[in-house]
Amino acid sequence: MVLPGHNDNKALNERSQHLLKVLVQSYIAKGQPVGSKTLVDDSGLSLSPATVRNIMADLEERGLVCSPHTSAGRVPTPQGYRVFVDQLLTVQPLAESLLSDLQLQLGPDKTPSELFSRASQLLSSLSSQAGLVSIPKHNQMALRQVEFLPLSDQRVLVILVVDEREVQNRVIRTEREYSESELRQAANLINERFAGQSLQSVRRAIVEAMRSDKDGIDQYFQASLELASRTFESDDSESPYIVAGERQLLSAAEPERLQGLLAAFEQKKDMLELIDRCLDADGVQLFIGEEAGFEPLGDFSLISAPYRAGDQAVGVLGVIGPTRMAYDRIIPMVDVTARLLSLALK
Repeated sequence: MVLPGHNDNKALNERSQHLLKVLVQSYIAKGQPVGSKTLVDDSGLSLSPATVRNIMADLEERGLVCSPHTSAGRVPTPQGYRVFVDQLLTVQPLAESLLSDLQLQLGPDKTPSELFSRASQLLSSLSSQAGLVSIPKHNQMALRQVEFLPLSDQRVLVILVVDEREVQNRVIRTEREYSESELRQAANLINERFAGQSLQSVRRAIVEAMRSDKDGIDQYFQASLELASRTFESDDSESPYIVAGERQLLSAAEPERLQGLLAAFEQKKDMLELIDRCLDADGVQLFIGEEAGFEPLGDFSLISAPYRAGDQAVGVLGVIGPTRMAYDRIIPMVDVTARLLSLALK
């Protein structure tokens, strides 16, 4: 697991570690501050309430727990969650039935678009939090085949096959009418020269060819370049990620905090920067609260993992929920979903 930061709490003895683990697990399960009596009853240790209170005071001095109110019990801080996840967490393997269902839902018979949407919905429904899947950048997709069909009013229907199975339909406007024969010849030329290359590489090659000496380019090739240039124009209109289950977070935080997170989903900039950081991770990465580096995630955690197309990491998926989430259950869920999505895209 790749982690953005660690606390140096190696001096915690086994008793303190055990009580911190019991406290975090109790708070995750019940959502209520945990008192000394509960810790005595649930820890299984032969400790007096006074000893437990002393240990809690030490954990509070270390910044691992805090008291919401003077007379209340204690709750874990983001630093406490970090120690819990790094040192005390026992991850639960996925049930065989759940694994089989994920394999069925994320099968290779689906298009990439279907897989991305399905993965975000599955992560949300299984975790009861928000599921996020970033969409591979358009430029990273590889051209497999293009076909042109004539329409009226100097328009052409483009059927574009990228990344093995995904089919995109576009309508482009041209400077003149093209015959079916011309369109077929242009498609054959583009497929012969550029199939297998990324759309970014195709776009660069076409721009370079159009800058060259036009007198040295025959009319047939020039027509192909015009069609190709309009086909592979950069398109940033598509949303860079899919978020499912935002409503699951309604009870997870104060309304103004949740509004800040939802605004971050809409504005995209901060989320995209965080996704880019996750893209370079080797496996599951976890940001707890303020570790994400921007305020809207202050009361939330992100458990993420990159997914791959072949040997290249092309996107990130994950779960966003309150810091009080079931890390032991959700971490393997995110890990397995990323692996299955990678296999389906392979």
